[in-house]
Amino acid sequence: MSVVSLLTDFGLSDPYAGIMKGVIASICPEARIIDITHLIAPQDVYQAAYALAAAYPYFANNTVHAVVVDPGVGSERRIVAVKTEVGVFLAPDNGVLTPVIEEQAVLAAFLVENPDIFIHPVSRTFHGRDILAPAAARLACGMDISKLGTLVDSESLVRLDFGSPPVPDENERLCGSVIAVDRFGNLITNIRQTDLKKAFGGSVRSRQDICIQVGGQIIRGISDFYSSVKKGSLLAITGSTGRLEISVNEGDASRELNLGRRDQVIVFPCKGTNG
Repeated sequence: MSVVSLLTDFGLSDPYAGIMKGVIASICPEARIIDITHLIAPQDVYQAAYALAAAYPYFANNTVHAVVVDPGVGSERRIVAVKTEVGVFLAPDNGVLTPVIEEQAVLAAFLVENPDIFIHPVSRTFHGRDILAPAAARLACGMDISKLGTLVDSESLVRLDFGSPPVPDENERLCGSVIAVDRFGNLITNIRQTDLKKAFGGSVRSRQDICIQVGGQIIRGISDFYSSVKKGSLLAITGSTGRLEISVNEGDASRELNLGRRDQVIVFPCKGTNG
């Protein structure tokens, strides 16, 4: 059984996500459809890219991932299918696949342009229904990806700027940034646990010797769990995606600090700094 994952900004009050599922089921009844989320903020390709990056490693390698966060729908923007060893990814070519093509070797990339697989007439406002859903269904049922359209150079795919992986500066600081805010208000950064180990593994005794400067506040130490600090207190924690997150125990760090995507987060050895 093949799996089709869906990730959209359609929400839950309109019929759009259900319509896509209906199209897939009518073409490939044996496909199992799994929702990653339909609650991406409207047209927010950065949030969608982060959500996809967080989710796809936990799916089987034969999964077809369909992403429909498409502010350019109906325009000349391309729709692409990217084949990797961990699955096939269908999406508008607007950068939403950036984490995938940066983390995985692209085996092939194709335009999704074969009208024989589309639902006609093709709406200018609902390519999820008329193009992406039938393409995903046919791939899930065994159609060769090359039948979607023209082979393209993976280097031509649009990429979003999430900032370069942080490296220590001359003052031993890692200067990163917030790349996403989840529904709990956690500030998710582009600083990975591996970045912390590379930067500070030999210069600090423990996670408690690392300080984090964010929004005019300094947090001393990286906590193991949220309730390791008092209710309402700020903390830094390594989240489930292996990235440094800034949180408030039973609170909302984004609201408390008035911070969001692109805001700076600086990590450095405490060296006696009081949190």
